[in-house]
Amino acid sequence: MITMESVYKAKEIMKGSVLKTPLIPAALTGDLKNVYLKCENMQVTGSFKIRGAMNRLAHLSDAEKQNGIIAFSAGNHAQGVAYSAKTQNISATICIPKTAPISKIEATRGHDANVVLCDGGFEGAMQVAMDLKEKFNYTVVHPYDHVDIISGQGTIGLEIFEDLEDIDTVVVSIGGGGLISGVAYVLKQLKPSIEVIGVEAENVASMKACIDANEHIEVTGLETIADGIAVKKPGKITLEMVKKYVDHIVTVNEDEIYDAMLSLLEKNHLVVEGAGAAAYAAILSDKINIKNKKVACVLSGGNVDVEMLNRSLNRALINRGRLIELSAEIYDKPGTLAKLINDIANLNGNIIQIDHNRTQLGLSVNRVIANIVIETFDEHHAQRIYDTISTQEYVLRWESKNYENIKR
Repeated sequence: MITMESVYKAKEIMKGSVLKTPLIPAALTGDLKNVYLKCENMQVTGSFKIRGAMNRLAHLSDAEKQNGIIAFSAGNHAQGVAYSAKTQNISATICIPKTAPISKIEATRGHDANVVLCDGGFEGAMQVAMDLKEKFNYTVVHPYDHVDIISGQGTIGLEIFEDLEDIDTVVVSIGGGGLISGVAYVLKQLKPSIEVIGVEAENVASMKACIDANEHIEVTGLETIADGIAVKKPGKITLEMVKKYVDHIVTVNEDEIYDAMLSLLEKNHLVVEGAGAAAYAAILSDKINIKNKKVACVLSGGNVDVEMLNRSLNRALINRGRLIELSAEIYDKPGTLAKLINDIANLNGNIIQIDHNRTQLGLSVNRVIANIVIETFDEHHAQRIYDTISTQEYVLRWESKNYENIKR
């Protein structure tokens, strides 16, 4: 099993290859001034996964290294294994779901790994990997359920404590459980009073389900932006370690994750993927009590496609009322659309898109629909634009962040 000696040994193995990532304040003032961000999104390969992968490969026998390895991953473990294998001249085959972000797939190929794209999500990739293991006698490098992996991830706990010994609470996202198992184990050995809180995506909260049921079960997962922690069944080793060393588990929904991604980009200038932002989402949404506490939050990764990042940020802006779409039914005559645009501009609304539609069913022949996407300061500004414009001669429709149709 994992020991402090195995974690310290992992730390030595990683020297020169793995970064000691910064622990930075989330804010200089306000409620978040005592929250610190452990920036594993700035790690080599863009996530914490390289720690466990590097440590696992270092413990392989010469025969295992010679014969090659196989791994399965939603993307971050794939990159960590591929990078570590390349540095140690080990042949690596990585099974990745076809639905994984393109950036993660291409980055894995960039480290010279043999990438096998698989149907069936994470579980499908795992099954393909097991089949290939049997066929070619590869050594499996599991993404979370192995003591060498857990010991490697535990080095994050060492670094947090080195930088902030008076820490009260540490918040960590949970997928298969390797990260939180290692971090929680280390921190409880160094300072048992530290509270360790796990965070899962509400759509795939498998660890919490196992603990609530007191049984190692598989959940029916839904789609989530936090693909890196979308694991339907956690590890056996990690489940027992979470039971022993983790104090609480909370869940966050998709909109809370989007909001955390936006906040980290705007306020901290950090690009963080959904799985990496989940832990911070729990703090921002008041799922965790941070009052009068020093809190460290692990941002586990930053590997996100630009297009997916754009969609996530737009969703967060919509939820905050900073991006709205007004549908205005107006007279189809010269100057009417120009007047609507001018009315919005006079209210400091920034129009970023207009769709002018004459063909909508049920529309009078002398009317058109103008669908206008507007950038606003906040929800109050959005409401003021709507309230003011709706007093004009337009028939308006606005879909609010609560998806209620407001008609006037």
